[in-house]
Amino acid sequence: MIRIAIVEDEINYQEQLIDFLRRFEQEKGESIEIETYSDGDEFIENYKTQFDIILMDVQMPLLDGMSAAEEIRKFDSEVVIIFITNMAQYAIKGYAVDALDYVLKPISYFSFSQRLNRAMERMKKRESHFVTVKVKGGVARLDLSDIYYVESQGHQLIFKTKDGELTSSGAMKDLEKELTNYHFFRGHKGYLINLEHVDGMNASCAIVKGEELPVSRTKRKSFMEALANQWGDVVK
Repeated sequence: MIRIAIVEDEINYQEQLIDFLRRFEQEKGESIEIETYSDGDEFIENYKTQFDIILMDVQMPLLDGMSAAEEIRKFDSEVVIIFITNMAQYAIKGYAVDALDYVLKPISYFSFSQRLNRAMERMKKRESHFVTVKVKGGVARLDLSDIYYVESQGHQLIFKTKDGELTSSGAMKDLEKELTNYHFFRGHKGYLINLEHVDGMNASCAIVKGEELPVSRTKRKSFMEALANQWGDVVK
């Protein structure tokens, strides 16, 4: 079961998106549960991290889609957001809220189904994966999506996670090898960064949960390519 929210103030587009989702459901053999909302404000009030995908109109009267997405990202980093808009320049800002992509109005089924296929791919990538690390007195099992980044300090590894900080013994190169297929990137010898939690970039650092983590000059190009792949076409 895939749970999808349509947040769109124009009824004709709501109905079109429902029709497209039912067509996609038939073609792919998926089971899709749909809920519709007419404004971002109404959606935020009822949001309880219950959706897999959000189809979000950018321009709405009370609370616009970009502001609604910013609120959602404060407590849900997993849900896939696709913006629906008639102005591409608004959607390009979507990388700041980790939007997967955007669909331009008037909406074609071909364009829509492509985005939905990408959303399904991202959902599969975000299925839970764990890493077991050595800690004082035993071991700890961490969900990879909960790790913001790992910092190397001498012979210790400092895991910065949503639940706080955890110290482990081990070599960064070994951890890097273990996590390289799970959207982690070593942009600097001292930091292994979870690309899921990168909010932006400045001249020399990645912004992760408000912290500036250095990205070396030699790694910047490959880091940006990996980040663009993680964020999707919206940053291109």
